[in-house]
Amino acid sequence: MAFVAALCLSSVLVFSISSGADALSLNYYEKTCPDVDSIVTNAVNHAMMKDKTVPAALLRMHFHDCFIRGCDASVLLNSKGNNKAEKDGPPNISLHAFYVIDNAKKEVEASCPGVVSCADILALAARDAVVLSGGPTWDVPKGRKDGRTSRASETTRLPSPTFNIAQLQQSFSQRGLSLDDLVALSGGHTLGFSHCSSFQSRIRNFNATHDIDPSMHPSFAASLRSVCPKSNRAKNAGTTMDPSSTTFDNTYFKSILQKRGLFSSDQSLLSTPKTKDLVTKFASSKANFNKAFVSSMIKMSSITGGQEVRKDCRVVN
Repeated sequence: MAFVAALCLSSVLVFSISSGADALSLNYYEKTCPDVDSIVTNAVNHAMMKDKTVPAALLRMHFHDCFIRGCDASVLLNSKGNNKAEKDGPPNISLHAFYVIDNAKKEVEASCPGVVSCADILALAARDAVVLSGGPTWDVPKGRKDGRTSRASETTRLPSPTFNIAQLQQSFSQRGLSLDDLVALSGGHTLGFSHCSSFQSRIRNFNATHDIDPSMHPSFAASLRSVCPKSNRAKNAGTTMDPSSTTFDNTYFKSILQKRGLFSSDQSLLSTPKTKDLVTKFASSKANFNKAFVSSMIKMSSITGGQEVRKDCRVVN
C-alpha cells in the first residue's frame, strides 16, 4: 500500500459508499457461485506459499484500485493503444502479483462462468491476504461491477508518502472515509516493502535547517541512509514497511510512536490529537486495531464504480 503520488486537487471525483440499488450483499453469489470465497482463498494461499510478498501486493492493489474510480478493478486493465492504464501510472509501477488475480479468475470462471466480477475477486483476495498473514477475517460484501475506464493520469489522485495530515484527511474524506478510517487503513503498512524513493527526502537534505527529518529517530535514519546510499544504489534498494513485514499486526503503530514510521505520511499521524490518540490505542491493543481495520476495510471496499463483469480481468468486454 505504499502510495507514491501527488494528489491532483483540480480533478476530483466524488465517491459514494455503495447504497440503494447498487448495494453490495454478503450472499450475492449464494445461488450463482457459492464456492467463490474458497476458490479465491486457494489461489491466494497457493501463490503466497511460493512468494511471501504476495499478501502485501494484493492489499496494496486493492487500495490503489478503490482510491481511483472506486473498487472497480480498473487497476487490473492493461494499457491499450494510446491509452496508458492505471497500472502503468507512476505510483503503480511497483504493483505486482496481478497473476494471482488472473489465476483466481480462471478458476472462478471454470466453476461459474460470467458471474463474478474481477473487482469482487480483488476485494476477496485483499481480505485473504490479511487473514493469511495472521490478521483478522471478515465477510466481504459482494456485487461490485468492473469498470471500463483506466487512465494512468488519474493515479496522481493516490495519497502520497510525502503527504501531511491535512492532505491525507482531504484525500480520504473525498472518498467518504473518516479520520478513524485513515488511521486504521494506514495500518495496512504493517505489510510490505518500500523503495528508497518513497522516503529519501526524509533522510537527506530534508530542509534548510535539518539534513534529516527531525520527526525520525536518528538511529533509524542512519540505518535507512546505509540502505539507500547517495550514489551507486541498487535498483531495488529499500526496506520493509515495519520490522515484521510479512505479519499483519500492530507493530506499525508501535514504530510510529518510536519515531520509526517510514513515510512522512506515517509519522504525520502523530500531528493531531485525534490521530495520535488512535495510533496510541492501536499500538497498545492488536484487538482494537483489528476491529477498526475490518470496519474501515469494509467501508473502503464498498466504494463502487463499475458497469460490467469482465471475462478477462486485463481487458474490457
